[in-house]
Parts: sequence; C-alpha cells; structure tokens
Amino acid sequence: MDRIFETFQLAVQTSLGISPETFAKLFYTLAIIVLAVLFSILARRVIKRQTEDITRRYVARKTASYLISLFVFIGVLRVWLGGEGSLLTYLGILSAGLAIALTDPLSNLAGWLFIVIRRPFAIGDRVEVAGVAGDIIDIRLFQFSIVEIGNWVDADQSTGRIIHIPNGWIFKHSLANSTQGFTFIWNEIPVTVTFESDWLKAKQILQEIADENNPLQSKEAERQIKKASEKFLIFYHHLTPIVWTKVVDIGVTLTMRYMCDPRKRRSSESHIWEEVLERFAAEPGIDFAYPTQRFYFNPTEGKPEAGGPQGKE
Repeated sequence: MDRIFETFQLAVQTSLGISPETFAKLFYTLAIIVLAVLFSILARRVIKRQTEDITRRYVARKTASYLISLFVFIGVLRVWLGGEGSLLTYLGILSAGLAIALTDPLSNLAGWLFIVIRRPFAIGDRVEVAGVAGDIIDIRLFQFSIVEIGNWVDADQSTGRIIHIPNGWIFKHSLANSTQGFTFIWNEIPVTVTFESDWLKAKQILQEIADENNPLQSKEAERQIKKASEKFLIFYHHLTPIVWTKVVDIGVTLTMRYMCDPRKRRSSESHIWEEVLERFAAEPGIDFAYPTQRFYFNPTEGKPEAGGPQGKE
C-alpha cells in the first residue's frame, strides 16, 4: 500500500512539477475536505433521524454546517501555514486588514453572533426592521431572509417576495418582533354610528361580538405572560376585549380593542365585521355614520333650554 502511494506521489510530482512538501499539503487539504463532506452527510442523517420538528431540524443543520466549515478553515490554514506560531501571526495580520477593508461584512458577522447568542428572533418569527416586515425563513452568517408582508398588500398579508436583510441592520435599526414572548397582539376596529343612533345598544353589541371572538383563554394567557416575564418586563392586567367610546365630527366612534394572532389579524377582522353588519342590520335604532352635510336650525330643532321651539311657547 505504501509503495502504491509512493508511486502515485512520484507520478503527480513529476507531471505537475511540485515538491514533496507541496504534494503533502495538497493531499492533507483534500483529505480534510473529504472528511468534512462525510461528516456533513452523517450529521444530516443523524439530525433527520433524531429530530421531527422542521424548525429544530433546520437550526441543527445550520449549526452543524457552520461548525464543520470552521474546522475545515482552521485545518487548511494549519496545513499550509505550519505550526501554531505561524498560524497566530497570519491570523493577526489578516484580522487587522479585514477590520479596515471589510467593515460591513464584519458588522454583519457580529450581527449574526448577536442573533445566535441573544436570539432577538428565530426561524418562523414575524418581525419588522427598518420598515420591512415579514416572517423569518433563513438566518445566515451575513444576512437573514424574510417572506415580506404588507407593502402594497393590506392587513399583514404576504406579498410573496423574499427579502434578504444584512445582519448588521439589527445594530442600526429598531427591531419589532410580533411573536416572541407573548404570542398575541392587540388589534382595534373602529365602528362609527350616527348621533341619533342608540350608541349604548351598539356598544353592547360590539362588546358581545368582541367577547365571542376572543381567542385568548385565561389559563393560556397566564402561562404566556409568566413565560414572557421571565425574560422581559411585561405586565398585562387586562387581556379581555373592550370597547372604547369617542365623539367625532360625523358621529360616535366605538372602537373594539381585542387580542388576536399576528398572522390572523385580517381574517379575524373580516369575521368580526361580518358579524357587526349582520347585528346592526337587525337593529332599526342603529345606523352607520359616514361623511354627510347637514344644516341645523336651532329655532325649530333646538332644545327648549337652548331657545328651541318649545322654549318660545
């Protein structure tokens, strides 16, 4: 076996004109790459066999890929640069040059480390950064990817576009996460009725509709709040739906405030509006308000105390 290897080595050196030292480095480099490929295949099979959850399987594959790539990089450098002293010297010079020439890539790499360690978001989270919103589908060394929502599409629905965002943005822009910690968000639906409508009855109907469509159970809410409070200073004392009252120029605005799943905001709002339309249609004393023009004549329409018709008699 040794003679076969020596014969092969001599043939390669003769045909390529390389020294024995260079041939050895090439051989060890190829061996490291082959071992890395074999370890990668083995890791994928083990992860697939041991993990059923798609998200955990994805994260495990990414982690294994990064570790194997790091070992390959260090191994190849050690083969071509010799001992530890040469390796450390080279890495020092390289890091100094990279710090000057590759500011943005290094910022993105630092952002990746921050994402991995601090976990401001994970795969599947719904986030918004620098005005761009979407669901996280991939996290890499220099960028993370989202499926965009909103933009020209209403109510947080997907546009179908994939947007790649540099990891360094998390140091420069604010980040909003709709699904971390407490997995529900508040949503509001304003409903405006005319001044002549029975707004108290309308408010009662809206409260009933909001209560019926409340997806949050008390035990589930308590569990999530307790879990979120372990990491963040979050306090919610009232999680039940409520209807607020406000007078505007065209009538009385009754605003339903309720909690919903971030990914079901549009469907929940559509369902609630359908119930509102059906319930209000059955009430003769309730009318929706909309911008209109009306002339008010106090002597014939005003209250007696304000100089109306009955006050003159």
